[in-house]
Amino acid sequence: MSIRPERESDRDAVFDVHARAFGRRAEAELVDALRARAVPQISLVADEAGLAIGHVFLSPVTIGDAAELPAPMALGPLAVHPNHQRRGAGSRLVVEALERARRAGHPLVVVLGNPAYYRRFGFVRAALHDLRYERPAPEPAFQVVALSPGALAGRRGLVRYHAAFSSL
Repeated sequence: MSIRPERESDRDAVFDVHARAFGRRAEAELVDALRARAVPQISLVADEAGLAIGHVFLSPVTIGDAAELPAPMALGPLAVHPNHQRRGAGSRLVVEALERARRAGHPLVVVLGNPAYYRRFGFVRAALHDLRYERPAPEPAFQVVALSPGALAGRRGLVRYHAAFSSL
């Protein structure tokens, strides 16, 4: 298995991965919307024998009223086809996505997800840094990881995801 940037030819497989992993089309449709409208973006697939078996998307967020470049990013959706889960594809996607974001100069990444899963990648509760998710969500699930020393300094307030997320 390898991790690589998503290609145009992966679109149908990526849609299928998200639809099957989540048991609904909403996340797959979100990826389509983000792919078309989110700038900057990081879109990676886990490739096994030329087939996309997993996918992760990173899109820009704003914190408070500040517009930053490079922008802080949100991780998600993340999905692995059910037939390929529990073999490390999701973890490899997260590690590579964070590394690519770091190399591109993005200061931090937020995620709304299972703390037990994301803790291993360095994510901590965002509330510890006075960052709040823009919609009601279980507080421990909203997390952040700094991609460089001091990246969280001075960043406080409401974190707004790309408008495409309002469809979820």
